[in-house]
Amino acid sequence: MSVWKSVVIALVMVSAVSAFANVSEAGHRQYYSSWSYYPSTTYYYSTYYYQPQQNSSGYNYHYCISYPAQPRYVYYYNPHSRVYWGRLDLEGKDGNVYSILKEEDRKEKLSDIPETAFPKPAAMPVIPDSTDGVTIEPIKTAPSLDLPAKESSHARED
Repeated sequence: MSVWKSVVIALVMVSAVSAFANVSEAGHRQYYSSWSYYPSTTYYYSTYYYQPQQNSSGYNYHYCISYPAQPRYVYYYNPHSRVYWGRLDLEGKDGNVYSILKEEDRKEKLSDIPETAFPKPAAMPVIPDSTDGVTIEPIKTAPSLDLPAKESSHARED
């Protein structure tokens, strides 16, 4: 192997380790993936990654789902229990942005949850499974309008 290849490989490895260390030092306990379009169901989704505790190894995840027919809301879905558990109001004011559903109102299909089940928006809930009271950072962006979209005649599809 040439000296240049060895140097390049070493620099890449140092950069990767450094980047990982910076993420760990910065305390990125929670973050969102970019938006993707799910073509068979007419919705966009982002993955919310979180660590239940500051020292957790690895991340757990939930999905954030946005329906083009309801651009005001981002619905949070737990893929492990297979239920929608709340929604973020992108137009919420003064920290009153999240409606968390009661346990009995959480359903696998959004269409099975009546609009009246969503309470008045309040502060963001704590990170799932956490015990230290740290709240979820709300997703900051809505799906990009230039992503492909299917025509939908239903306001709430699953």
